[in-house]
Amino acid sequence: YSITRCSSFYTQLRLIFYCYIRDKLQNKRASVNQQIIKQMRMRAGAENLLKATSNNKVKEMVLLELSYVNSNLQLLMGQLEGLNSSVEVYQNTQETANIPLIALGLKETKDIDFSTLFKDFILEHYSEDGNSFEDEIADLMDLRQACRTPSRDEAGVELLAKYFSHLPLMESRFFSPSRQTGIFFTWYDSFTGVPLCQQNLSLEKASVLFNMAALYSQIGTRSDRQTIAGLEEAISSFQKSSGILNHLKETHTHTPSYDMSPAMLSMLIRMMLAQAQECLFEKTALPGIRNQFYSLMKMAQEAAKVSEIYDQLHQSMIQTPIKDNVPFFWSTMSQVKTNHYRSMAHYFAASALLDHQLSLSDDEDQQEKTLSQVYDRLPEGRSPLDILKRKDERERIGKTHIRRAILGHEEALRIFGLCHHLNKLEALQEILKASHQRSLNKCSENEDEEEFTDYTEAPDIISKTEHKAEMEVPATTKVKVTDFFQRLGPLSVFSAKQRWTAPRTIHLCPEDRDLGFTLKGETPVQVVSLDPLCRAAADGLKESDYIVAVGDTDCKWMGVSDVMRLLKDVDEEGIDIQVISIMDSNPPMVCHSATFCGNLPKTYSMICLAYDDDDKNPKSRKVTKKSSFLSWGLKNRLKSASTLSLPTADHSGALPWNKPCPTFPSSSTYNDSALY
Repeated sequence: YSITRCSSFYTQLRLIFYCYIRDKLQNKRASVNQQIIKQMRMRAGAENLLKATSNNKVKEMVLLELSYVNSNLQLLMGQLEGLNSSVEVYQNTQETANIPLIALGLKETKDIDFSTLFKDFILEHYSEDGNSFEDEIADLMDLRQACRTPSRDEAGVELLAKYFSHLPLMESRFFSPSRQTGIFFTWYDSFTGVPLCQQNLSLEKASVLFNMAALYSQIGTRSDRQTIAGLEEAISSFQKSSGILNHLKETHTHTPSYDMSPAMLSMLIRMMLAQAQECLFEKTALPGIRNQFYSLMKMAQEAAKVSEIYDQLHQSMIQTPIKDNVPFFWSTMSQVKTNHYRSMAHYFAASALLDHQLSLSDDEDQQEKTLSQVYDRLPEGRSPLDILKRKDERERIGKTHIRRAILGHEEALRIFGLCHHLNKLEALQEILKASHQRSLNKCSENEDEEEFTDYTEAPDIISKTEHKAEMEVPATTKVKVTDFFQRLGPLSVFSAKQRWTAPRTIHLCPEDRDLGFTLKGETPVQVVSLDPLCRAAADGLKESDYIVAVGDTDCKWMGVSDVMRLLKDVDEEGIDIQVISIMDSNPPMVCHSATFCGNLPKTYSMICLAYDDDDKNPKSRKVTKKSSFLSWGLKNRLKSASTLSLPTADHSGALPWNKPCPTFPSSSTYNDSALY
């Protein structure tokens, strides 16, 4: 019992230690990002001075300063690469003999104070007291701050998803298509550390999605891969990570950030799927591999599939421009795994041929079919049946497989030694050496001193899997949330893109229980069939006005029946109501979406807001005299309860980007061609 308690305490202590290390790692990333932006500002200033001066002595000093700044930037980039290569802190805390997996680091951002700008916007646009929304604004800011350090579990993902679901609501409330809010969202590139700043929410949405994918990758690497449940959690997490990254790639195609460019996202999707396939292979092998011909050949093809996917991943990593910023650790790790799993495939094939001979009790046709599906080609003059029946041929092909397995393991160990970050992973080195030694033992068991050396090359093994890793979009990306600012009214009317008059007070006095108008709509209700000769019209009530208050009661969220109930008991003295009028939507002004990188010159992307010419001259409406709903007849009650959907402006297809925003136009290192 005491041993169990000590073991549990030791496990908890390791967990606390690694949580501390991960937090320290994220803080170190933030510090490096701050230093990078400082150096970039110095470089931008030096480049501007170099262009402006004609003094040779000043030019020499500036060039010297530029070389110093560029050297510092290279050192900082190296530190950031080292942080991206620190995979050991993301692994499971248990001491297991598993090959380490790669997790994505969270993107860093700056704090934002919404309070002042949102309060001013609420007062100016919604004619409400902004100070009365202090709690709602504080809740939104607290939620964003919590998203910077989410927990590494499903609760952390749900926290990010909750904030992501609030962003469209915030955009509808406060971000007008015809004006800028003055709020700048700053996020740092996770590979280069270069800051990116925008005034619209596109960057914010894309970065939150990226962090959700990164968090799922960290959950996958943390899983205990010595159990079936842990492997299933890892597989699901990597598939969800790839699904979110693919969703990000399809929905945010113009995000001017290198780590979220289409080429980089495609590579990250491949990496997540490759790790999911690796976990699927481990899940198949975890219960134990039966020492039978069919089982060994099946595992050979499964291992070949993992090797093939990692080879494709490595090929994508060495393509321009990805290879310039992907950590060398990542590409080296993918190369090591390509050789390791290919060698394992040849080892399993060798074991199937060398350890099992075709006997009378075996199904000859089935073994022939299995062998023909494993090889894409065979040496000339040989058929699968010849290899199975002839012992010498079977041993000959088996030995070629084991020799190729040994060569592959040696290549994996050689590549492992090229990266100093990989050398820190002792578990990986032990696995590679053990696999190499196992192949050497198999070779020595079947070695014949009198036999001449055969230089026949082993045929390639066709990759095949029964369980292919697939992208999976988690349901948590669509979380239902309650709008923080629902007190402002229904979004169909009270949004940033709508324009209306300030609330007007109208005094209603019924004449023979007739107020001179009827109501329609859902929330808020709308005035229709207004009698132009009634007292309400004379007091300023207009056709299509929205009723936002009756007396002291807010009516923005009330339907027709609720407002009718308030107006039903109006006495002879009458009651005051507040109404607003929707103003004609003029064509919005052309808006600039500014993107800032450090303190470098701005780049702009024009947002062309299309509109229909027919909207300029809305048709005038004829006012017809209709009986009022306040005559309280059944017919009028039914008519007043009818609903009508309010017309809304749809800008979903009217915001084309003319061209992608370049990131740092002043530097030759980061240009438009290096973005995608």
